[in-house]
Amino acid sequence: MSSIMESVNKRTQLVGQNRLELLLFKLNGRQRFGINVFKVKEVLQCPPLTTLPKLNPFVKGVAHIRGATISVIDLSAATGGRPLTSTENCFIIISEYNRSVQGFLVSSVERIINMNWAAIMPPPQGAGRYSYLTAVTEIEGELVEILDVEKILDEISPVKTAISEEVNQQLTIDREQHFHIMVIDDSAVARKQIIRSLESLKLQIDTAKDGREALEKLKSIAKEMDDVSVEIPLIISDIEMPEMDGYTLTAEIRDDPKLKNIKVVLHTSLSGVFNQAMVQKVGANDFIAKFNPDELAAAVNKHLSL
Repeated sequence: MSSIMESVNKRTQLVGQNRLELLLFKLNGRQRFGINVFKVKEVLQCPPLTTLPKLNPFVKGVAHIRGATISVIDLSAATGGRPLTSTENCFIIISEYNRSVQGFLVSSVERIINMNWAAIMPPPQGAGRYSYLTAVTEIEGELVEILDVEKILDEISPVKTAISEEVNQQLTIDREQHFHIMVIDDSAVARKQIIRSLESLKLQIDTAKDGREALEKLKSIAKEMDDVSVEIPLIISDIEMPEMDGYTLTAEIRDDPKLKNIKVVLHTSLSGVFNQAMVQKVGANDFIAKFNPDELAAAVNKHLSL
């Protein structure tokens, strides 16, 4: 299985070209799922798991890997499916989301495929398991589902969204101006987290679920004014999104004379040196790893207090 991951670090050139690579896997049954390779640290045959008292029911146990203790989440059970009853022939996808490392228990891991974000579409509307999807795509005539990992993790261990009193007292933003900003993220949970974190700043917040929807909204405003930053001085955007990623959105904004003055803060669970290089390449103003409400508020304060 190490051969699947051995060249991941060589793939960073895909970032910023509206492309991604998906690691395909299965849970219970024939349905294929995908996870962005940049979120994956390692893929392992499932080692023996240790069960601890008072674990969340979706946490199968903990694994001791390379000197670290990692919680292993049964992805099938966490998304409303049948639990994986035996771990003997299963795999763990070790990933990093929102500054934490966790393992996802899956029944099998297939291969990595190269995709264009334009081929990644929003999920169909509806209840049930579709509420755990951020996107879908078609590969070899079959639907591949991309899970909303942020929703899964928030249900297991909700993140803190309140700004600390210490940081709140240091903010210099004029809250009486009620600045209008835009929050762009394909995860509804992530959008709500950001909105809750910024409530005390008394902002007017518009939202979009991907880069293309955001760009269409901005261009619609641009029909009525020459400098959209007067109306929306700041956007906070995820990077990984269906149809158009955050890097491509930022580049489009910088190339449009009516949009180019908007401040762009990229806010993502992706990590790595290549992100910092891409921030500069596409002209973003800031980059923040999810999810720290104090850092998010400080960035908004910095860019709206100038």
